[in-house]
Amino acid sequence: MSDYKVFVDQVAAKNEAQPEFIQAVDEVVESIWPVLEKRPEYRKQNILERIVEPERVIMFRVPWMDDSGNYQVNKGFRIEMNSALGPYKGGLRFHPSVNLGILKFLAFEQIFKNSLTTLMMGGGKGGSDFDPKGKSDNEVMKFCQSFMTELQRHIGPDTDVPAGDIGVGGREIGYMFGQYKRLRNEFTGVLTGKSLNWGGSLIRPEATGYGTVYFAANMLETRGETLEGKTCLVSGSGNVAQYTVEKLLDLGAKPVTFSDSAGYVYDEAGIDREKLAWVMDLKNNRRGRISEYAEKFGAVYTARDDSLDYNPLWNHKADCAFPSATQNEINEVDAANLLKNGIYVIGEGANMPTVPKGIVQFVDAGILYGPGKAANAGGVAVSGLEMAQNSQRLAWTREEVDQKLMSIMKAIHTNCVDTANEFGTPGNYVNGANIGGFLKIADSMIDQGLV
Repeated sequence: MSDYKVFVDQVAAKNEAQPEFIQAVDEVVESIWPVLEKRPEYRKQNILERIVEPERVIMFRVPWMDDSGNYQVNKGFRIEMNSALGPYKGGLRFHPSVNLGILKFLAFEQIFKNSLTTLMMGGGKGGSDFDPKGKSDNEVMKFCQSFMTELQRHIGPDTDVPAGDIGVGGREIGYMFGQYKRLRNEFTGVLTGKSLNWGGSLIRPEATGYGTVYFAANMLETRGETLEGKTCLVSGSGNVAQYTVEKLLDLGAKPVTFSDSAGYVYDEAGIDREKLAWVMDLKNNRRGRISEYAEKFGAVYTARDDSLDYNPLWNHKADCAFPSATQNEINEVDAANLLKNGIYVIGEGANMPTVPKGIVQFVDAGILYGPGKAANAGGVAVSGLEMAQNSQRLAWTREEVDQKLMSIMKAIHTNCVDTANEFGTPGNYVNGANIGGFLKIADSMIDQGLV
C-alpha cells in the first residue's frame, strides 16, 4: 500500500463515521502527495497531519421555543479548522443533514478555497441540524438568537467571521447579527452576507454563482471559446443556482434546468430573465417548490426517485454543467451520462458535488473541469471584500466589487493552470487547485512555528 493510502487510512481510523471528511482528505492528499516527496520539509514538520486536524471543534445545544410553546433542542457546531492565513472564515449551514463529519469536510475544503482567493482568511465552517423550512419567521428568529447566544463566545472580526450557507440567508444573518450586537455591545463585521443597510457588500448574494460562471468562462478562454450559445444544466434553485443562471444569461448562454430536493424541471426553450425572476420570488419569498415552475411555464417536471442509480437531471444533451445544490450530487453513473451527452465544461457551484469516481472520469476525459474549491471561491472572496469594507467603514460600488470578483476568479484560474503545469499535470484543475492552495498554507504554517 502506498504511503498516501496509509496516511488516508490513518485519518479514517481517527475519524470514523465521517465519510465526507475522509473523501475530502483523500481527494486533496492524492493531489499533493508528489509535493511532499519533492519538499521534505513538509514531511519533517508533519504539515499534513496538522492540517487535517481542526484547531478547535465547538459543539453545543441550541434550545428554543416554537410558536406552540413547545421546547425544541438542536445541535450547534463551529469547526475552526486552520488560521494560518487569517481569521477563520466559512459559512453556517442550517439543514437536517448537518453533522460533525459534513462540517469537517466543508471546513477542510474551505482552507484551500480561502487560500486560493489571495485574501487573508483561514478556514472554518459551522451550523446546525435545524431546518428553517416550514418554520415561521418568529421561530427562525428564536432559533438564531439562541444559536448566537452560544456562538458569540467563540467568534469576532479578528478571530472567526461566519457567513451564510445552505439554509442561512439574509434573514438568518440579520437575526444572528442582532443578537451578537445585543450581547457584545459592539457593531463589528463579525458576520458577512449582511444587508446593504448595515454593512453588507454589493454582489455578495450573487458572488458564488457569478464567480463559478466567471471561472468557467476563463476555462473556455484557454480553448478560444466563450459561453455564448452554450446549453447549460444547473442543479439547485437556491442562491448559487439563481445567480449562476443570471450570469449565464448575461454571457449569452442558455440554462435549461432548476431543481430542489423534490425533483427538477427541464425547460427546453431555455430559462430567460422573466422565468428566473419568477423562480427567485418562488424560492426567496414564497418558499415554494420548483414543481410549480412546470405548471407556470409548461416545462417538464421530474420528481425525485431514489430507486434510480442516477439523477436524470444530468442525462440531457448540453455543453456545460453547473452542479449548485449539495455534496455528492453527481455519482459515477451521472458522470458517465454527462460525458455521453456532450458535456465538456463543468463548474462546481456546490462544495464537493462529484464523487471521487466521477472526478476521475472528468479528469481522464480531459474536459474543462473546475472543482468547487476553485470554481465557487467567489462567494468567500466577496465575503473577504465585505470584511475589508467593514474595516474601513466604506461601501464600494457594484462595479468595483464585480471587477474585483472577476480579477480574483481570473487569478485563481491562472494559479490553477500554472501550478498544474509546474507539477507535470497540465490541464488538471483538480491538482492545480489542491496544490496551489496547499503551498501557501503549508509555508505559512512553517513560518509560524509549531502551533
